[in-house]
Amino acid sequence: MTLQGKLAIVTGGSRGIGRAISLALASHGAKVAFCHPGDPAAPETLTAIKALSDGISVTADVADEAQIEAFFQAATDAFGAPDILVNNAGILRESPLAETDVADFDRVIAVNLRGTFLAARAFVRRSQTGRIINIASDLGILGREEMAAYTASKGGIIALTRTFARELAPGILVNAIAPGSIKTDMTSPDSMSPEQLAKDMATPLARFGQPGDIAAMACFLASPHSNFVTGQCFGVNGGSVMT
Repeated sequence: MTLQGKLAIVTGGSRGIGRAISLALASHGAKVAFCHPGDPAAPETLTAIKALSDGISVTADVADEAQIEAFFQAATDAFGAPDILVNNAGILRESPLAETDVADFDRVIAVNLRGTFLAARAFVRRSQTGRIINIASDLGILGREEMAAYTASKGGIIALTRTFARELAPGILVNAIAPGSIKTDMTSPDSMSPEQLAKDMATPLARFGQPGDIAAMACFLASPHSNFVTGQCFGVNGGSVMT
């Protein structure tokens, strides 16, 4: 597998799943431009990328139209038209429905769902070929109590993926990855209550995945090996969803 000479744009690429995807794409030869919301881990991630290939890091709020456009412009100024987009940036808020603040709901939808739309639009304005890979969630299919905004945003990403795939074919292939419980800063088993941990471990594989598990699927979808694949949502979830 080689992505030599390709430009990959990754949102939320400084840590967790986004960092693993950024490094995996760079290890296959892609240049990587990633954005982050002012994350102090970003310089270390960029150094690791540059040890493998080339890249840039840009501070941007994916929910802000002007900032997304500036991020894409910086990437294309540095490396030319993008070939791969990974919509990874996401946030999580948990609260019972009756106690959910409208501002929190709107922010999750803005980052997770509007951010996916804005980045995809910026991509297609600059490229007529390539790959868009959207990071959804198994909870976008299963639902989860006290996660109204998050599950709605991730279900919306799956719907956007299918819509984009129909609209952008045959030049741009669009797929989603729906991770299950992955060990990251956002979803660490060490910070979960026994009840939460039991829910996340109740899968056939009965364990958390690693960011590298998602990165491996992203590399497949970015590569020539997936030339006949579009409009799909791939569950990398230890068997939490079987449909």
